[in-house]
Amino acid sequence: MDRKRIESLFARTASLRCLVVGDLMLDEYLWGKTERISPEAPVQVVDVLREELRLGGAGNVVNNLVALGVQVAVCSVIGDDDNGRALLDEFSRRNVACDAVFRDPGRRTSRKTRVVASNQQIVRIDRESRESLGSSLETKVCEWITAHATEFDVIVLSDYGKGVLTPAVITAAISAAAAADIAVLVDPKGTDFGRYSGATLLTPNRKEAEAASGIAIRDPETLAEAARAIMNAVNLQHLLITRSEEGMSLFSLSGDAVHIPTVAREVFDVSGAGDTVLAALAAGIASGLTMAEAARLANIAAGIAVGKLGTSIVTPQEIIDAVALTHRDSDSKIKTLDVLTAVIAAEKASGKRIVFTNGCFDLLHAGHVKYLQKARCLGGLLVLGLNSDASVRRLKGEKRPLISEDERAHILAALDCVDYVVVFDEDTPLELITALKPDILAKGGDYTLEGVVGRDFVEAYGGRVELVSFVDGKSTTNLIERVLELYSND
Repeated sequence: MDRKRIESLFARTASLRCLVVGDLMLDEYLWGKTERISPEAPVQVVDVLREELRLGGAGNVVNNLVALGVQVAVCSVIGDDDNGRALLDEFSRRNVACDAVFRDPGRRTSRKTRVVASNQQIVRIDRESRESLGSSLETKVCEWITAHATEFDVIVLSDYGKGVLTPAVITAAISAAAAADIAVLVDPKGTDFGRYSGATLLTPNRKEAEAASGIAIRDPETLAEAARAIMNAVNLQHLLITRSEEGMSLFSLSGDAVHIPTVAREVFDVSGAGDTVLAALAAGIASGLTMAEAARLANIAAGIAVGKLGTSIVTPQEIIDAVALTHRDSDSKIKTLDVLTAVIAAEKASGKRIVFTNGCFDLLHAGHVKYLQKARCLGGLLVLGLNSDASVRRLKGEKRPLISEDERAHILAALDCVDYVVVFDEDTPLELITALKPDILAKGGDYTLEGVVGRDFVEAYGGRVELVSFVDGKSTTNLIERVLELYSND
């Protein structure tokens, strides 16, 4: 995803509405320093320097959605206590609709107190209720969701196992979402994912996926096996398994798995990273991104979140800045074949699907760019084989190319849709294809499958050929003829 697409997304989020259903809590942080041991017991003494109250649990999902510019409503149950009132005050300050936050005098609003010294969490103190909702409140929650689901673009279920998301509430939310034809995203809890049957997407981490599937995830094969088991059992359209430092893997009923590597960052705290992922997914899907695009957005957001201490929001500008940092200089994309072969091997090992195309690309025009963008969408990485000057002369005549291979390579490498450029001197790219073994071989729609060089080789190991349509009327020859027509009499 490039900066322009991300900026366009955040320009639309103010019009999006998301309903969050789940377990609300307050996260209290006591920040201090410790320099001595208590004389009363062999424990550290923490001198508290600062206190902070944040929205936690499903509230952290809400907080992240608000930070991304989305309009949010909450449906939940809290206690009729000071913590509950403090939580509602936090929502009010953020203009979060909480008409459906019901109060139960017999329930305690969850509050988790974390004592942090020298950037290390010393202890956590929990005060909360964990029992399931009573039948009266459960009915209220279900009826409200059913009555109001059509007002939203997406529904999020944030399950922290504190009793709000009963089987009846989950069923009501999923059924209401289906009736309203909107996605319902779930951050699951426990080992019985069957209770979320019919949801659009679940976002378990590796440990949760192992527990739910009964399969130890050790490699790509067991990861895929666990994903299939969960999707079959839960009747899921999509499953996103977060894998810590190994990134994320998106599985869908239609299409291949998408493996998204993590961005290298210093990790301070993973608390709340799952909430950030859920919020970014919801914002992306509600704004019209594909599930794979939304997952990539969530991966960027999660990388930012783990670089902060405690449950924290991620802002649009932070995401835009992170995307901008990944935009590489064109020099770094231009490789020799021997270097590129090793690079592509590593990319394949990380789960990326490699697309290869080739051409002269002399006098780059909109038709070229559209073609390359379409080719890039076929997989996770696009390699472009560029005919050298000598090769172009043999194919196009002594007057071509108009632009040298070095200039053409840098112009093409500057495109976000192109990941690597390699110049070749042969008349065909067969040597490149043989060395790189791409998953997908892309050629222009003016070719036939039989006429694609390298087709037999690629299909022999399970790859495929895709013919990509060109923009009508756009060609280098047409451009040359137009220039000659306009200036030949000058």
